[in-house]
Amino acid sequence: MPRAGLDPDAVVAAGAQLADEVGFAGLTMGGLAERVGVRTPSLYKHVGGQDDLVRRIAVLALDQASEAIGGAIQGLSGRDALAAAARAFRDFVLAHPGRYAATIGVEPTGPDDPLAVAGSRALDAFRAVLRGYELPAAQEDHALRTLRSALHGYATLQSAHGFQWSADVDESFAWLVDLLDRGLRSAARTGFEGCAAEP
Repeated sequence: MPRAGLDPDAVVAAGAQLADEVGFAGLTMGGLAERVGVRTPSLYKHVGGQDDLVRRIAVLALDQASEAIGGAIQGLSGRDALAAAARAFRDFVLAHPGRYAATIGVEPTGPDDPLAVAGSRALDAFRAVLRGYELPAAQEDHALRTLRSALHGYATLQSAHGFQWSADVDESFAWLVDLLDRGLRSAARTGFEGCAAEP
C-alpha cells in the first residue's frame, strides 16, 4: 500500500535512510520504491531519477552535518572547538555513512544550486573553527582543505572498518585532533614561511 503523504522530502529522507542501511552503492530507485511502498515509476513524480535523488541526499547530508558541527562548537574556540567539530563530524559519518557518501564527487551547477549552498554552510562550520586560530589569510584555504581531508579520511576509514590494528581508534582520533591543533597553532605563528623551499 502506498505510503500516505509521500512528497519529495519524504522520498529523499527515505533514500538517505536506505543508503545508510544498505550502503550508498546499494541505493537504487527500485529499492527505494519498495521501501516507500510505491512502484518505481511513481518515484519520478517526486525526484528526477537516480542522479537527482543522489544530489538531494547530498544536500540533506551536508545540511545535517553542518548543523551538527555548528551546534557542537557553540561557545567554543581553539582546540576545544576543533575537538568538538571533529567529534561531531565523525559521529555524523559513522551514523550516516550512506548519505555522507552521496556528498562525494557531486558538482554544483552554479552558486545558487542547493548543493552549493549546503556545501558552503558545511565549510562555514569548519571556517568558524579555524577563526579561533587567527591564521594568516593566505593560509586559510590550505588549512580548511587540510582539516576537511584529515577528518574525512579518518571518519570514512573508520566507517568502512579500515582500522585493523590493536590501538584504540578513539585514542588515535584524539592524537589526530592534537596533531591538527598543533599544526594550526604553528601555522598561525609562522605562516609556514619558507616551507616551500624545504626538501
